[in-house]
Amino acid sequence: MGFRLWDPEAQRIVRSHSVFFDEDKMQTKPVKSMAAKRVVFQDSEPVQGVQAGGQAPQPQDIEEEVREHEQEVAQPVLRRSTRLLRPLDRYVPSLDYIMVTDCKEPSCYKEAMLKEDKLKWEKAMQLEMDLLHKNSTWELIRLPQGKRAFPCKWIYKLKVTSNVSKPRYKARLVAKGFRQQEGVDFDEIFSPVVKMTTLRCVLALTAHMDMDLVQMDVKTAFLHGDLQEEIYMQQPEGFEEEGKDKLVCRLKKSLYGLKQAPREWYHKFHSFMLSQGYQRSDTDHCLYTKQARDGSLLILILYVDDMLIAGSNKEDLASLKSKLNDAFDMKDLGEANHILGMCIVRDREKKVLFLSQSEYIGKVLMHFNMEGEKVRSTPLASYVKLSLSDCPTFDAERVNMAKVPYSSAVGSLMYAMICTRPDIAHAVGVVSRYMSNPGKKHWEAVKGIMRYLSGTQDMCICFGKRDASVEGYTDADYAGDLDKRRSTSGYIFMFIEGSVPWRSHLQSCTSMSTIEAEYIAASKPCKEAIWLTRLVRDLGITVETPTLHCDSHSAIMLAKNPVFHAKTKHIGIKYHFLRELLEDKLMR
Repeated sequence: MGFRLWDPEAQRIVRSHSVFFDEDKMQTKPVKSMAAKRVVFQDSEPVQGVQAGGQAPQPQDIEEEVREHEQEVAQPVLRRSTRLLRPLDRYVPSLDYIMVTDCKEPSCYKEAMLKEDKLKWEKAMQLEMDLLHKNSTWELIRLPQGKRAFPCKWIYKLKVTSNVSKPRYKARLVAKGFRQQEGVDFDEIFSPVVKMTTLRCVLALTAHMDMDLVQMDVKTAFLHGDLQEEIYMQQPEGFEEEGKDKLVCRLKKSLYGLKQAPREWYHKFHSFMLSQGYQRSDTDHCLYTKQARDGSLLILILYVDDMLIAGSNKEDLASLKSKLNDAFDMKDLGEANHILGMCIVRDREKKVLFLSQSEYIGKVLMHFNMEGEKVRSTPLASYVKLSLSDCPTFDAERVNMAKVPYSSAVGSLMYAMICTRPDIAHAVGVVSRYMSNPGKKHWEAVKGIMRYLSGTQDMCICFGKRDASVEGYTDADYAGDLDKRRSTSGYIFMFIEGSVPWRSHLQSCTSMSTIEAEYIAASKPCKEAIWLTRLVRDLGITVETPTLHCDSHSAIMLAKNPVFHAKTKHIGIKYHFLRELLEDKLMR
């Protein structure tokens, strides 16, 4: 979705999402000369070059008609717009479609060439083109008949790092893959990324075994994938080869923006890891391990183009890094201290590792102007009960709430909850139920979570020296949802003293008693415990039978023995999975 804009110079239509309407200026459509084609009307029908009386029109009569028509067009009737204007961060001049942003990053090639630092942007684009040519990404050919060439676009970014004072200018060429057609230009596009649980388990094991932990980044990762489809692209703007402007790029390697680019890159990397003798985990396809003859262990996890490598032997670790550099264009980031917005701090003497998001939370609080607000001791007080009755019912209320960045705030909190903050899982789960039509009370609850984070910004997950074991806790809030009277389930598992997986979610069925709610809540984490046990075993660690703690004695008895049979006939068969695991001694 967006606005369609007319570019009178290029004689074409462009599309943009953010447009500012200048109501003080008006562009009139140019009037073509009527003297070029003399048309008069007789009985509502046009007659070329003949007046009603059969005589040819005089030139002075035509000129007078043209002047009268031009005066009518030049003096349009003005009216005041009733559109509700909102300040946007982009402005489109009335005679040009170029989007001039408020920030220092240009939005297109033409805007980059108007910047004061255009030389730096040109250098960044040239570096990108050098990488593309070095990788043999395309070849210039004539467009075959019946084929189409996709356009491309330059994306600009100022990379700012904490240890460098000056920002780094980054330009990336992106194909407009949204024009691709399924079955013609692509087929399968799914590409796995490492699960957060896997990442935390590897960090926990790194602290437990005192392994070296390094981080590497793949430069232009998607360019390494080999394309299977026949795809053509227009030449990059500003880098058209002289004398070959009618040729197009036949893509031989995948490019950023193509729908299948992530999948092709993953297949390329997977083939390389298998050729080096690594085994891919069945529990997470982005986890690779290799056991050396001396018993040393190498672990690699992949998140698109970011890699974490843990190894107990420095020589094996250096050998893997060297082979990765030979196969791909890599960037060695040294000892890992940041990954996906999370900060990694280690104390190797005490064999502990801390994982936090204090920097990310600080940015979230600053973005929503919640710095310095009154701190709360809990993310969501027990007396706060949210429901659909708190949603706006009048148009005026909806208009006011439309100005509130509710979805953006909940999404920011959700990322913190997924990565390092299980303590806000329940609160974020509650406020996320009202994303479609939030009310004032819902927004106050979101701000309450931020106030809690403001006081606990430095809290983190700590993985220590404890023996490797899987231990979980589960609980349920009976009929806590006021709308459907459903219960909320929650669980968390500990591995090497730290929290690994956790979840808080609304049950899919209505429980008729506290026992039933607790029983259903205990059956969900059993699947997580089985998966977690297999994951830890893939990492080379043998663990005992996982333990699940529940605070309901009745639910425990119901899981161990088919008691209260008359009161449990309606419980779904899938929830009795817990009972089977206990009988097979796979859970305790």
